[in-house]
Amino acid sequence: MASFSNLIAKLFLLLQIITSLLSISSFKTVLSSLHDAAPNSTDLFREYIGAEFNGVKFSDVPINQHVDFHFILSFAIDYTTTSNSPSPTNGHFNIFWDTDNLTPSQVTSIKQNHNNVKVALSLGGDSVGDGYYAYFNPSSVDSWVSNAVSSLTNIIQRYNLDGIDIDYEHFDADPETFAECIGRLLTTLKTNGLISFASIAPFDDDQVQSHYQALWQKYGHVIDYVNFQFYAYDAGTTVSQFLGYYETQSEKYKGGKILASMATDGSGGLSPQNGFFRACTTLRAQGKLPGIFIWSADDSMANGFPYEKRSQSLMAATKSQLP
Repeated sequence: MASFSNLIAKLFLLLQIITSLLSISSFKTVLSSLHDAAPNSTDLFREYIGAEFNGVKFSDVPINQHVDFHFILSFAIDYTTTSNSPSPTNGHFNIFWDTDNLTPSQVTSIKQNHNNVKVALSLGGDSVGDGYYAYFNPSSVDSWVSNAVSSLTNIIQRYNLDGIDIDYEHFDADPETFAECIGRLLTTLKTNGLISFASIAPFDDDQVQSHYQALWQKYGHVIDYVNFQFYAYDAGTTVSQFLGYYETQSEKYKGGKILASMATDGSGGLSPQNGFFRACTTLRAQGKLPGIFIWSADDSMANGFPYEKRSQSLMAATKSQLP
């Protein structure tokens, strides 16, 4: 009888262990599902600032306290600062944004006054000096990375910056070299605790996409956001076309946080008048809207930033609807 009782007790204990293991497994499954769903469940607004030297300040831009807000200083470029015939400097970055109005002390002030604000800097851009294209032109991977880490560390620490955006648009190097240089740079800056996030800003051009796709495939794990330049599409873009473009780029940068974007300089893409915010609302309803970015604060200032306000309201509403 005692042996039978012991057997029952052991079977009961085994059943408890199995039940506990199943519960842990189910819990892990739930956690995994939450993790998989998390990347697009954000409330992010980003804006480029400072490239056009029209006096815009951080404090001019309306900031909604219910979103995560990133200013992106435009630009730091590895070129000489001479306006006539600037030349590449192999990773030695210089500042090309409006330093009279966007200073280290103003970075500190805007972050102290708004605890939801972070400030990044963007590398590259379209042009340098008096309209010369800004080419990615490294002498070698090792030398470029070494120089870039050194010069950017200085800028990041001086300005108390939080992140890096990659916006090279012209290339004198193959995609593999670009991927290795940028990937190693971002990895090193993150490892050294200098930045907490990184983004890339490609657009739909064969050469541009080949370089950013090579970077994404090898170093996508260190890239937090994709600032895809949807405003580089034709100015007559419709809502349905925009949604199709968004789906296409989401496949190309699979697993990434693809931000919707618009430009306030009238350059192209889907405009607010033609349904930009309608498209964003559709993406939000589908759970595909991690954030919005605008090019640029410089262009928006004259009109009082109406689309910045509307974008942030939309993202704040997205946040309020999360479980």
